[in-house]
Amino acid sequence: MRMEGTDKGRSVEQVDGNLVLECAMQAGAILLANGAEISRVEETVTRMCSHYGVESEKAFVLSNGLFMTAGSEKEAFFARVQHIPVRGARLDRVTAVNQLSRQIEEGCYSIEEVRLKLDEIERMPEKSAGMKILASGVGSGCFCLMFGGSPLDCAGAFIAGLILYIYVWKIYEPHLSKIIGNIGGGALVSALCILLHQLQLGETMDQMIIGAIMPLVPGIAFTNGVRDIADGDYIAGSVRLLDALLVFVCIAAGVGLVITAYHKLTGGMVL
Repeated sequence: MRMEGTDKGRSVEQVDGNLVLECAMQAGAILLANGAEISRVEETVTRMCSHYGVESEKAFVLSNGLFMTAGSEKEAFFARVQHIPVRGARLDRVTAVNQLSRQIEEGCYSIEEVRLKLDEIERMPEKSAGMKILASGVGSGCFCLMFGGSPLDCAGAFIAGLILYIYVWKIYEPHLSKIIGNIGGGALVSALCILLHQLQLGETMDQMIIGAIMPLVPGIAFTNGVRDIADGDYIAGSVRLLDALLVFVCIAAGVGLVITAYHKLTGGMVL
C-alpha cells in the first residue's frame, strides 16, 4: 500500500502505508507499555500516520490494548490488535518516542529510519540494579523528611528502602503476583522499620514506614488514571485507578498485619 505523504522531501508515492501503520502501532505500544496516558498514545499515532499520508487511520486505545484500523476507497485495508501487558513505567522510553514524533513532523526521518529508531528505543537498557536500589533508598529517605521525619528517621527509611528494592528485584518481580508481592512489601517495610526503631535508628516509626513504602506506591498509574478520566477515557482511566487502588490496599494490608502482630506481642507498645 503506497500512500500520499511527506517523507523527507520524497514523492508521496514512495511511502509504504503498511509500514507507516506498523510503525505507528509500534510507537503506540511502546508508549502504552511504559506509562504514557491514553491521549498521548492516540495523538502520537495520529500524528505519525497523518504526516506520512495515512488519513483513514483509526486507533482505539485501552489501558492494556491497542486497536488500529485503516482503509478507504483510496487506501488498502489494515487492521491490527495488540495486547499490552501492564508493567512498570519507563519514562525515558516515553520521552524518546515523544521526541521522535516531533522530529517526524519536522521531516527529519524517512519511515524506514523511523522503524530503526523505534527498534532502538525498545532496546534502551534499564538502569542497573544497584542504581535502582540506591534510588529506592534515597527516595524513601527524602519522602520521610518531606512527611516530617527527623534526620534519624530518614536514615532508617533509607536503609528500609534499600532492602525493600532488593526484595522487589529478587523476589517480587520474578516470583510473586501483584497482590502477594505488595502485601509482602508492605509487611517487610513495617518489620524493618520496627527493627530499626528498636535499634535506635529512628525516632518516629510511623514516619519511617510512610517514607519507606513510597517506592511501592503506583503514583504514575494513579495520575494517568485521573488524567484519562479527565480526558474522557473513562474505561482506561477506571482500570488504571482500580489497579492503583488494588496496590494501595495490598500495601496497607501488609503494613497492618505486621503492626497488629507487633501490637499483640508487645501489649500495645507500638510506637
